[in-house]
Amino acid sequence: MKEIVASLEALENVVDYLNEVLPSNAVVFLRGDLAAGKTTLTQAIAKQRGITGDVTSPTFSLQHCYGNDLYHYDLYRLDHEAFMQMGLYEEFDKPGWHMVEWGSDALKIFLESAGYHVVLIEIEPAGDARKYRIID
Repeated sequence: MKEIVASLEALENVVDYLNEVLPSNAVVFLRGDLAAGKTTLTQAIAKQRGITGDVTSPTFSLQHCYGNDLYHYDLYRLDHEAFMQMGLYEEFDKPGWHMVEWGSDALKIFLESAGYHVVLIEIEPAGDARKYRIID
C-alpha cells in the first residue's frame, strides 16, 4: 500500500506513481465519497496521456472510452448482478486502464478471481488536498 497526499495542482505526482507501478492492463477501483476526486483523478490520467476534450463521469452512460486504452465506468446506479447480466465485465478484456467508480466488492472479487489485475485507490479529503491510498 502507498499513500500520497496531493493537492489538485500536484495530482500529476499520483499519476506519475501509477504509471510507474501499474501494468499496462489494469482495473482500478476508485473509492471515495461524492466529490472526493474520483473523476478528477481520471481526468489527470487522461490529460497526461494527451487526451483532449471533456473527461466526465459516465453516470448515465455507464462507460466512457478515452483514446485506445483508457476506460471510465460509473456503476453507482448498477448493482453487481445487473452489471454481470449486461455482460459489461467483458469490457475489461480490452487493453488499457479501466477506471471504475462505485464498483462493488463482489465485482472486485469476481475480477480478481478471473485473473484481472485489480487495484484499489481510496480517496479522501485531507485539508486542501486529497489522500490517495493505493492498494495493489
